[in-house]
Amino acid sequence: MSLIVNLGSRITSWLERPISAVFLMGQVVIHLIHQRINFRNTLEQMVSVGPASLPIALITSIAIGMVFTIQVTREFQNFGTTQIIGGVLAIALSRELTPVLTAVVVAGRIGSAFAAELGTMKVTEQIDALYILKTDPIDYLVVPRVIACCLMLPMLTVVSFVFGIISGLIIAESLYEIPHSIFLDSVQNFMQIWDLTAALIKSVIFGAIIAVVGCNWGLTTTGGAKGVGESTTSAVVIALISIFISNFFLSWLMFQGSGSGSLG
Repeated sequence: MSLIVNLGSRITSWLERPISAVFLMGQVVIHLIHQRINFRNTLEQMVSVGPASLPIALITSIAIGMVFTIQVTREFQNFGTTQIIGGVLAIALSRELTPVLTAVVVAGRIGSAFAAELGTMKVTEQIDALYILKTDPIDYLVVPRVIACCLMLPMLTVVSFVFGIISGLIIAESLYEIPHSIFLDSVQNFMQIWDLTAALIKSVIFGAIIAVVGCNWGLTTTGGAKGVGESTTSAVVIALISIFISNFFLSWLMFQGSGSGSLG
C-alpha cells in the first residue's frame, strides 16, 4: 500500500511542474493581451537571446550544412543525381534541421540561464520582494523572456539557414565540382515560400516553449543551491523533449501530402 502511495506522490510531483507551465503560458497570453510589457527588460533579453547566441548557432548550421552535403552527395553520385543536392539540402535545412537545431542550441544556452537566474531569485526570496514592491513577476520577468525568444529565435533560424546553404554550396563546388549555378537552381526549384514560413512558425513555438519551461522551472525552484542546479538541468531536458515532440506534430500538420520538388 505504501508503495502505491509513494508511486502516486511521485507521479503527482512529476506532473506538477508541466501543469504549472501550462498555466504560466496562459498567464503570459493574458498579460500580452492587456499589453502589460516591460520594454526595457524585453530589449535586454532580446540582446541576450539573439546576438549572444548567434556565434554558436552559426557554427552549428555551418557544420550541419557541410556534413549533410558530404553525406548526401556521396550517395547521390551513385545514382547520377548530384544536380539536386542543393534542393535536398535546402528542404532539409528549412523544414527540420535549422529550426530544430537552432532551438536546441538556444534551449541549452538560454533555457538553462532562465531557469538558473529565476531559480536563484526564488530561493533567495527576491521573487517575494517583487510582490512586496507590488511588481508582478510575470510582467517583470516572464513576459520579456517569452517575447525575446519568440522574436529572436526566428531571426536566428533564418540566418542559420542562409549560412547552412552557403556552407553546403562551398563544399559541393570545392569537393565535388558541382557548379554553383546548378546548386542554386536546384534550391530554387525545390524550395517554396511555405518551407521557410513553416520554419519561422516552428521557431516561434519553440521559442515560447524554451522561455516558458525555463521560467517556470526557475519560479518553482526549492531547496537552495542544489535545487537551482536540479531545476536548471531539468528545464533543459524538458525543453528539448517538448521541442522534439512538438516538432513531430508540427511537421505532421504542415507537410502532409505529396512533395512538389522538381528535378528539372
